[in-house]
Amino acid sequence: MALPRLGDLLAQGLRGQRVLVRADLNVPLRGSRVADDSRIRASLPTLERLLGAGARVIVISHLGRPKGRRLPEFSLRPLAPRLAELLGTGISFRGECIGPVAAEAVEELGPGQILLLENLRYHAGEEANDPDFARALASLADAYVNDAFGTAHRAHGSTVGVPALVGRRAAGELLAAELEHLEAVRRPERPLLVILGGAKVSDKLAVLEALAPHADTLAIGGAMAYTFLMARGEPHGDSLVEPERVEDARRVTRAARDSGRRLLLPVDHLVADRIGEDAATQIVRQIPDGWKAVDIGPETAALYAKEARAARTVFWNGPMGVFEVERFARGTETVARAVAESGGVTVVGGGDSLAAVNAAGVAGRITHLSTGGGASLEYVQGLTLPGVAALER
Repeated sequence: MALPRLGDLLAQGLRGQRVLVRADLNVPLRGSRVADDSRIRASLPTLERLLGAGARVIVISHLGRPKGRRLPEFSLRPLAPRLAELLGTGISFRGECIGPVAAEAVEELGPGQILLLENLRYHAGEEANDPDFARALASLADAYVNDAFGTAHRAHGSTVGVPALVGRRAAGELLAAELEHLEAVRRPERPLLVILGGAKVSDKLAVLEALAPHADTLAIGGAMAYTFLMARGEPHGDSLVEPERVEDARRVTRAARDSGRRLLLPVDHLVADRIGEDAATQIVRQIPDGWKAVDIGPETAALYAKEARAARTVFWNGPMGVFEVERFARGTETVARAVAESGGVTVVGGGDSLAAVNAAGVAGRITHLSTGGGASLEYVQGLTLPGVAALER
């Protein structure tokens, strides 16, 4: 079954209809203010089209991990003023997402008006996909739109339970765009370069195993590279490694080799005696005892950059080092600029990688910035995302 799209829903006529929109408004807050509104902005195209069609729009989302507790620091209330400002319209907020308070607020909505409800995860039924919780949400809706790609890999009440109960449903603009661009990684124009970074092999083992025989070149950075170097018998000093994942690293290396693919690891390193702006540092080809790798070295950065510029498809997830420390960010920034200079399709996912392309000032030159780190990794592995499958049923 084809994925139902927002345009299909709009063609049916939505004026005066209650449209429940599962958005991903899981944004960082600084006190009572939104610190980064990227995910709110990503939701605007869907909301604007629905409001323009005269729908009565009800927005639901999670924020953080309150685990069924009503913790004030996870309230969606601070998001309402910023969402209203970006939409250029008034917005109502209610401190509940189900029950009489929510239902009354929905009934008060007129055509072309919008309501934001409280954090879904204040209820344990959201993450448990509890049928009663899903029914309570579905009772607010004549139609349902999922635009929360960042949670599409979770079988939660709002992503799986609700669409099973609402006949008129569709993927929002953001969700559809995510799937379209990630499909370009699944079925790429070659050569395909996959750049993976981050701290632990265990965090990305499944995607490593899936992409090692799929990508023409797999370039590994970040601390997880040093588990791979340990597997080769190379010195790693005091760098973060996972000894229990050495055999996994060897298996991924063999899978790439047996498939005729290339797996690249750092050939030089920026090492430090500690983590901090005042740390002593040096560039080395072999990491000495007492030092820890904090970034790929300049030769490695140039190598990865050359690969990025030559690729026709690039997928990047994860930083090349401890990039939040400015002195250790050069490798990640070099990769960010090179990915932007690629003449092919470029897809960047994961919060740190998105922060890197923004810091380098090249976000506008990336084909697609994915809002869902975990969801994007699962999708490029070829896994079925429950939130997407629920729309297709």
